[in-house]
Amino acid sequence: METNSTTSSALQDAYRSQYADSDRTWRNMGARMKAETIRRLCQSYNFPKMLDVGSGDGAVLQQLDQNRFSPAMYSLEISESGASRIRERGLSSLQNVQLFDGYKIPYGPKEFPLATCSHVIEHVEHPRLLLREIARVSEYQFFEVPIDFSFFVDRKTDHFLSYGHINIFTPSLFKFLLKSEGFEILAEHSVFYDTAAIRHSAPNTLAFWAIWLKTQILKSVPALRKIKPSAFAVLCRKKTDLTIF
Repeated sequence: METNSTTSSALQDAYRSQYADSDRTWRNMGARMKAETIRRLCQSYNFPKMLDVGSGDGAVLQQLDQNRFSPAMYSLEISESGASRIRERGLSSLQNVQLFDGYKIPYGPKEFPLATCSHVIEHVEHPRLLLREIARVSEYQFFEVPIDFSFFVDRKTDHFLSYGHINIFTPSLFKFLLKSEGFEILAEHSVFYDTAAIRHSAPNTLAFWAIWLKTQILKSVPALRKIKPSAFAVLCRKKTDLTIF
């Protein structure tokens, strides 16, 4: 992939081999939850063709393929190792996998009824540029981001950078970003990690029970569900361009 002026060379180098030796168990577990959320928010629609932007190693696409979500899926990925993993899966509904520079999408205006972008925006240096490109090529858009925010998130900078998370969101902040870019939010969903995901990510038994208890409390209080879920997802469509003053 050629170096470009929009995505820094440091990030391109970091993601080039990102999926060569990755934790497939965790990625497959997360993919199941992400695919379930896509189907949940899109259940009232029929999308004969879709574009997935930032497909990683294709685990989410495999879940969607198995559930026959769309008969024609297309994929864009910044990582060469990720694109290779996607092709290795041999998905029946996958029509094409392309490398891209992280911003310039090689398709025409409104070419896809749906574009999905799951757990990508938190990695992007210029999120508004990518949001605009996704809106340009699609009628409807699905986005999901992890909710990493805490009151002392700045103390965990190194932790989140180790995951490649350079943007931090709350559900409200993410919706503000979308609305300020002219997106109309049609449906939204607060995602909470299930017991299996918590068990896999917890470093020890004590941490597992602490995280599990916190999750149950957050899920049971309606006001808290919208503040600190594990992730937040929306189905939307672009209505207007950014307008200020």
